[in-house]
Amino acid sequence: MIENAISRRSILGAAVAASLSSTPAHAGTPAAEELPTVPFGPARVSKLIVGGNPVSGTSHLTPELSREMVDYFNAENIKRMLRSCEAAGVNTWQSRGDRHILRLLHEYRLEGGRVQWIAQTATEIDFDRGLGEIAREKPIGIYHHGVKTDRAWAAGKMETVRGALKAIRQTGARVGLGSHIPAVIDYVESKDWDVDFYMTCLYNLSRTEEEKAKLAGKPHPEELFWDADRVEMLKQIKRTAKQCLLFKVYGATRHCDSAERMLAAFELAAEYAKPQDALVIGMFPKYKDQVAENCRLVKRAFGAGA
Repeated sequence: MIENAISRRSILGAAVAASLSSTPAHAGTPAAEELPTVPFGPARVSKLIVGGNPVSGTSHLTPELSREMVDYFNAENIKRMLRSCEAAGVNTWQSRGDRHILRLLHEYRLEGGRVQWIAQTATEIDFDRGLGEIAREKPIGIYHHGVKTDRAWAAGKMETVRGALKAIRQTGARVGLGSHIPAVIDYVESKDWDVDFYMTCLYNLSRTEEEKAKLAGKPHPEELFWDADRVEMLKQIKRTAKQCLLFKVYGATRHCDSAERMLAAFELAAEYAKPQDALVIGMFPKYKDQVAENCRLVKRAFGAGA
């Protein structure tokens, strides 16, 4: 059996139930100075970074929830969430470097938004052309898409990834590498590649169908969120000297059925994270003020002075 499995129906039901009793979305948020920050090259990023998957309609749970995210995140609601983040001290947004996000980010900044941006390369766009478009929006970091990294790893073609990282270096942004596989991070570190930070997923979502079936005890065509993965990646993060940005801390909502489990997920990350590491959390504030909620949790787990 998959550890800590939660039915999709129960997760969605919990989200709706929470919406009936929680603080309204985008309500008052804690003061900016209360949220700890860490160095990110010459910049400083909040210990909590808002992720981009929900904005792009990627729930990693159900097609229905992904569609609901698409419907909710029109331009105004995206900008409203970013304003709430900035008011709470979440000063950095991690998201895809596609044309939709580029347009929204540009518009948000024209309206006075000051959020810093960490860009993920978009696999559907020609790499060199897309990299130039990303660079024009002045991200503080650009990282190589984790799924693409892992596919190159499986095919024995990591030198193509190294070439992409060299191209990122030419933009002037900090250079990042995304992966879902601890061994990939270990390999790159052992080769002393020119990398500034890692986007480290706490779940290995790059397993083959055969590997997933073996763990689950039956065919598992969907993504497998296997809780034992978390400590393996966290151990890798702890022994990796370079900065890591941890994502899928909640297992794409699988640890969000109670406040206790949410805090436990943050505390597990805090146990292994280095002082310079940060958490990337996707937020969907349709039903409750997830910005304020996550700020409270990160401060409890790491301490306001972290």
